[in-house]
Formats: sequence, structure tokens, C-alpha cells
Amino acid sequence: MPRPNLFRLVNPIQEYSWGSDTVIFDAFGWPRTGAPAAELWLGAHASAPSLVQGQVVGQHPDSSFYRMPTAGTDNEISQAGALGDLVRANPDFMLGSAVANEFGPVLPYLLKVLSAAQPLSLQVHPRPHVARAGFQRENTLGLAPDSDQRNYKDAFHKPEMLIALTPFEGLCGFRRPRRTLELLAGLSGSTVASMRSALERQPNAAGVEAALRAALELRNRNCREELDQTIASVERVIVGRKERGERVSRGHVTAIDLARQYPGDPGALVSLLLNRVSLEPGEAVYLAAGQIHAYLGGLGVEVMASSDNVLRAGLTPKRVDTDELMAATDFTPAAPIRPQLRAVPGGLTQYRSPAQEFSLLYGAVGGHALVTQSGPRIVLCLRNALTVRTALGEELSLSAGQSVFAPHGVGPLELIGDAAAVVAYVP
Repeated sequence: MPRPNLFRLVNPIQEYSWGSDTVIFDAFGWPRTGAPAAELWLGAHASAPSLVQGQVVGQHPDSSFYRMPTAGTDNEISQAGALGDLVRANPDFMLGSAVANEFGPVLPYLLKVLSAAQPLSLQVHPRPHVARAGFQRENTLGLAPDSDQRNYKDAFHKPEMLIALTPFEGLCGFRRPRRTLELLAGLSGSTVASMRSALERQPNAAGVEAALRAALELRNRNCREELDQTIASVERVIVGRKERGERVSRGHVTAIDLARQYPGDPGALVSLLLNRVSLEPGEAVYLAAGQIHAYLGGLGVEVMASSDNVLRAGLTPKRVDTDELMAATDFTPAAPIRPQLRAVPGGLTQYRSPAQEFSLLYGAVGGHALVTQSGPRIVLCLRNALTVRTALGEELSLSAGQSVFAPHGVGPLELIGDAAAVVAYVP
């Protein structure tokens, strides 16, 4: 029997507390477990690698991690190996020489399905030089890879792109200072006064940095009373606008919502500095490494450089390190970056970003679509049933929630069926 060249994946689900306990299960027709399903990971990152059925190469991952419906049976897991080991065993075939020479014998991207029932943390993913230095520093300190005191799980940066599968809400990057000053007008508290002063003196990145630092110092000074007074003044502004028949700012409403979900957390005040983003299904946003953001709610498919580095400043019970986040943040105020979209034959749309590690094809396969992009590809069926076929006639059938890794060496792919799908690849 010939060796397979298309590899069915067994993918882990992350049970983060902010995840929905229904959305991913229902989207893929999986039985609910009662646990939150925040992220489905498809890739080779060591924190939670996808497994390849029937391929045991190198050390087997901890099978206890794969305990959700996507994991299949215990027997399937015992006969599976980590995707990263498979890639390292034959990088030229799996990745192609161009990708292997550029990134080494590793899959350079990580694909996720993300379902946020609650806001994610206010966070930044580090740029390359920050990630390398931070990872080396924490290794020198002797911190264990899974230590709660770690900020850096690896030495890599993490730009990312998200496509909305349902209406999706988020905070992405810094607003223009002029708009932030409009939102801060009429709010009370010495911290707000400091933020206004900084932005009026320097309506640029330096002013944004000073304003963010002032807001985050509320945590260090434990000024719950002042923060509560400021949030109360936001409520008064909203009431006043309603009484006058004026439009209520989504920025103000978001600050109130966050303050209710995370009482005493200055992240609610920080949200007034950030662009409020709403995506309809099929719309996308790109986040460069160093760009502050917080996803607020919705279902989306996300692709990123293969890293698990997250620096947090609030809106989370997890580790917060405001000093490290400030050192890693790009304070340039700018509108969110929307990826370049191009329709391709077969009903799919190509989503291109500035990142070198990843791009996506996404959409409804109208019976037949050809994937001509080379390099390592992951195909995920999002709805109905899909067949993935190589030029040599090898094929795998996928139902919703199932995925396949297609190496560079198999050449172009045919996608066959009336299905929705996403394809991750290296541009």
C-alpha cells in the first residue's frame, strides 16, 4: 500500500475561560461537552501541535491534551505523531525548499478557529527583536517552559490576521488622538486629565504612549475608587447624549461593558484609546506584531506566525505585565489594516497581508476550486463536506471541522464539493 501524501489532522482545542461552550461545537456538528471551546489549533507549535493520523515520528505528544471531539478515539491518538516531527523529517517535501530555506524546517504559520463569548485580554504580541531577547532572558533565569511567570513561550514574533465567520467585534490599534480626545471630553478623574494633557501636547505616538502609561498606572496605584468615578462619568455622558437625542459613541458603550465584566480593571479606560472594529462575515483585519488589541466577541478563523507569545495588560485573570507590554508596543495611531482581497476561480477569496509567514484562501467552494499555491497547506472544511484531491489522484474527504495537511510535494490541490473552506499557505 503506497504511503499517504495527504495527512488528516487531529487538532487540539484550548479550553480558555473566555471561549463559548456552544459555538464551535454547533458550527461543526460536534456534541457539546460543557467545557468552553475557545480555540481550535491547526499547526505545529510545540504548545499544542496537531497530530497526524497514522504517522508516528519522534516523541509522541501528551495524549491527555487531546480530549475534545476533534481528537477522535484513543486508538487514533496512539497511532498519531506530531505534525512538526513529520515536517522536520522531510522538510523539502513537506515545506518546499523555498519555505525551508526562509524559515527553517518548521511550519511557519498557525491556523486557529476562535470563538469568543467574552472579551479576550488586552494584549500585544512582540516584534521579532523583543521576542528573541525576552525568550533568551527568561531561559537564562531558568523559568520552566510552562511557568506562570513566563511572558515568552518561544523566540518568534506573532503578526496575525482574522476573518470573521459571524459578526465579530474587537479593539485593534490606537485611535487618532483627535478622536480619543473627543471620547475623553467630559470624563472625570485625574488620570483622564493626564491622558488628555498628554494627547493635547503631543497628538502623536509619544502622546499615545504617555496616555496609555497613565491609564495602566491605575493598576499599580490600586486606584479602584478613581476608576469607578471615571466609569460613572462615562455613564453620565451616555445618558446626556441620549437625553439630547445625540448619537452615543460605541467607544463609551464598550468601556461600560468592559467595566462591568472586569470591575476595577483599567483596561476599560484603555479601550477609549483604541479603534473599535466591527467585522461582518467574510471581512478581515490584520494585526502587526507590536499592535495592541482585544477581541470582544464572535467566531472567526485566525492565522498567525507560529508563536504563542502574549503580553497582557488587563481584562484577564492571567498574568499581567504592563512594563513588558509597554516595552513591546508600537504606539503609532492608525486605522486598522484590512487585508488585500482578490477573488480566485471556484468561489474562494485570497486574503493577503504584509506578513511573510501566511496568507489565506476562504469562501464557498462552488463545486470545484483549484489551489495552485505551493508550499505547506492546511485545508479546513468549515461547512458541509469537502474532498481534497492531488494531481496524482490521492484524495481525502472532510466533514465540517475536519482538516488535512497537504505538503508542497503533492503539487496543486482540487477542492470538490458544495462546502465552505479555508486554506492556509505561505505566500
